[in-house]
Amino acid sequence: MDISQINNNQEDLNFGITASVMSKHSSYLLSHISILRPYQWVKNLLVFSGLFFSTSLFKIDVIVVSVVAFCIFCMASSGIYILNDLRDIKFDMIHPVKRNRAIASGKVSKVSALVILFVLLFSSLLFSYLLEKKFFIIILAYICLNTAYSFGLKKVVLLDAFIVAIGFLLRAFAGCIVIHVIVTPWLFICTLSLALIISFGKRRNEMEILKSEAMDHRKALQFYNIQLLDIILTICSATAIGTYSLYTMAAETVMRFGNQRLILTTPFVMYGIFRYLYLIYEHNLGGDPAKLLVKDVPTIVNGILWILVVGFVIYGPKSFPF
Repeated sequence: MDISQINNNQEDLNFGITASVMSKHSSYLLSHISILRPYQWVKNLLVFSGLFFSTSLFKIDVIVVSVVAFCIFCMASSGIYILNDLRDIKFDMIHPVKRNRAIASGKVSKVSALVILFVLLFSSLLFSYLLEKKFFIIILAYICLNTAYSFGLKKVVLLDAFIVAIGFLLRAFAGCIVIHVIVTPWLFICTLSLALIISFGKRRNEMEILKSEAMDHRKALQFYNIQLLDIILTICSATAIGTYSLYTMAAETVMRFGNQRLILTTPFVMYGIFRYLYLIYEHNLGGDPAKLLVKDVPTIVNGILWILVVGFVIYGPKSFPF
């Protein structure tokens, strides 16, 4: 073997070692990013609901404030996800899907998770206080409520689902508060109804997948049954569709937007709810609603179309015949 061959072999060896180290560091970084659950940040888009429906979408200062609020809520929610993962690590280890999470699988140590948790929650409180005092109260309430949920309230039947739904409400309220928009009763009841569909749908999915082991994963599931959850989902779905439909036709809505066209968005809301129920009942895919919002193509297309139509209604020409 000549010197050139030896050098080539050495270079191949060095390249292999470098690639292995880079792969290890990449895996380490991705594992730590995964505990933040960035795909769940799609829920925090509710922060922009106040901006979108307030006819202030093209005001730069208002947009900046809303984006900052969104980022702060992402920090707070990611911190809560880490807290939940640390509290539920024993239950996640026996779950067919959640056992692959970074903390449950041991890819991220508990110490590292605790440090990231503290940094995220402290930063969210600090920045929210600097942004808007009332927004700080919302973030504090979100953290306290979800901490109480993680340390016991999640075991209380019905209340466990309502706390999750209130988390969605707080996101919507926060978006209004930071831009000084009044929270309407319509926003309250529509958001609550939709959030309850998601929350109870998730519990139904867990009962279908885990069967007899369901209560080992989530204590509150021992108090539920499929028939009860089906009734609740039916009521929440009817409430959400009915409330949204009434909102589109309300005199204050027509006066605010200067037309009656918002009713055209009702079919998209109905389809979105029906699609979610279809995925729950036919494919058992309601366990992680956030993934459906970023992976289910019909849901994504429907959401985009809804946004476009709502945008046309609010910001389009008022001279349109309807």
